[in-house]
Amino acid sequence: MPRLQGAYYLTGDMDRAVAFYRDTLGLALKFQDGLEWAQFDGGGASFALASPAEGASGAVGATVIFEVDDLDARRAALERVGVEIVESREVSHGRSLAFKDPDGNLVQLFQRAG
Repeated sequence: MPRLQGAYYLTGDMDRAVAFYRDTLGLALKFQDGLEWAQFDGGGASFALASPAEGASGAVGATVIFEVDDLDARRAALERVGVEIVESREVSHGRSLAFKDPDGNLVQLFQRAG
């Protein structure tokens, strides 16, 4: 069976996007190839940013979900730097919140119940 190796979002402003995921979300930057590609440690799978030229032809839409231990603390940190939360949910197996990155990509944070 295939396993997830990673996921990427396209960005038109690599520096701004790297700063958001590194500084605002706290992801560790593994490596960066100039303005073409930046790869982060996604905790078992890679998360990357790609320039439109580097991404697959026709790449569109996705939602990346990052699991966190303290959703309330993460929400407070995002709101402190002006990130607008667009949705917050509670389900039987946990809680999540959604927001957009500087390129308008939807991102979710998820905390398991219990």
